[in-house]
Amino acid sequence: MCKYLLLFLCFSFSLNAQILSEKNRAEVIDNILQDKFENLLPDLMDRSGIDMWVIISREYNEDPVLKTMLPSTWLNARRRTILVFYKSENSNVVERIAVARYNIGENITSAWDKEKEPDQWQALVDIISKKNPSKIGLNYSQNFAIADGLVKTDHEEFMTHLPDNLKSKVVSAEDLAIGWIETRTPMEMELYKELVETTHNIIVEAFSSKVITPGKTTSEEVVWWLRQKVTDLGLETWFHPTVDIQRKEEKLKDHIDAFSNGYGETVIQPGDLLHCDFGITYLRLNTDCQQHAYVLKAGETEAPGFLRSAFKKGNLLQDILTSNLETGRTGNEILKASLAEAKTAGLTPSIYTHPLGLYGHSAGPTIGMWDSQGGVAGTGDYVLYPNTVYAIELNTTVTIPEWNKELRIMLEEAGFWGESGFNYVNERQTELLLISSN
Repeated sequence: MCKYLLLFLCFSFSLNAQILSEKNRAEVIDNILQDKFENLLPDLMDRSGIDMWVIISREYNEDPVLKTMLPSTWLNARRRTILVFYKSENSNVVERIAVARYNIGENITSAWDKEKEPDQWQALVDIISKKNPSKIGLNYSQNFAIADGLVKTDHEEFMTHLPDNLKSKVVSAEDLAIGWIETRTPMEMELYKELVETTHNIIVEAFSSKVITPGKTTSEEVVWWLRQKVTDLGLETWFHPTVDIQRKEEKLKDHIDAFSNGYGETVIQPGDLLHCDFGITYLRLNTDCQQHAYVLKAGETEAPGFLRSAFKKGNLLQDILTSNLETGRTGNEILKASLAEAKTAGLTPSIYTHPLGLYGHSAGPTIGMWDSQGGVAGTGDYVLYPNTVYAIELNTTVTIPEWNKELRIMLEEAGFWGESGFNYVNERQTELLLISSN
């Protein structure tokens, strides 16, 4: 086991007890980044068939991929930052070059001497001409925003300065950029387990009598408790959380109404079925989780059987979706097979699963959108690769005779697709959380 992994594990095991100091976070981030440059990037460049990857960005308008490559002490690019990654056919090492005034941390070395060559673009062209790559990958993509970070001005400048004999070698680096964003390393997965557990623990606390007093606490107060809890821990949220309420006396809201308008100052009452959508950001990774809780009525010790049965249907839909994951299968193929199987099982399903990792709504195969259950052109045509993480996000609508209405079981958990198949990153909810009314 390398010294970086040992250091990382020591840090990750302490996560539940104490969030790392900024200095220790920086060490972990930089060690993970070094590992990815040395052990992941060469394989991704081979897989994509691109032997030179050029990433161009300017301060405060960073390419989303470049943003993930900056060292811990760089919060933004500086001036115009140009990165060049080159892997010759007979080498397993990727040369990491910065056409910039500075080294980019310890992982990327500056190769531009402005005093000798004042023109940054010419310095870049000199490097490209010397290496004479077969393909020059640039970050432009029609379907994946994260892989489309090269802005118009920089693209025009690059193509203007590039010699005519090299222009035919320019290709989209879409597959390489997505691979970099979506692939998780063993070091990252050790962290992810702890991060998802922390997410679960915050939800458990939010959906408890410590935070909620039935008949008094509003859904909006729980939302802001979640935000404040994350801030107090020294973490961040990557989206504003929501807390929804389903109850016997009120009609089921449609998806847009529930998402756009929420439940505001609605007071939580005994007998309510609560739902939250919540995620946190830490050490450049993101979580995304949806869970349910039931507010016990006086004299109850568990949720009614019809609610527990409805919840199990949500778990069943999860099982159906994850059983259809297969390396090389597109997101649209997985969606189609899963929806057909779920309907055969008597469910009323909706699946909208997305990649998760360095971004919350990350790059990789889209497995449905809530308003595109027939498939998603472009991002849904991308195939599933191993060592990737997904927000297993979906819902099933269940008719409840006892309430004379329908309710929606909405679940979301981080799941890992690896060489040996599927596993939840840190378990999943299989029972309703319970909130006492006493």
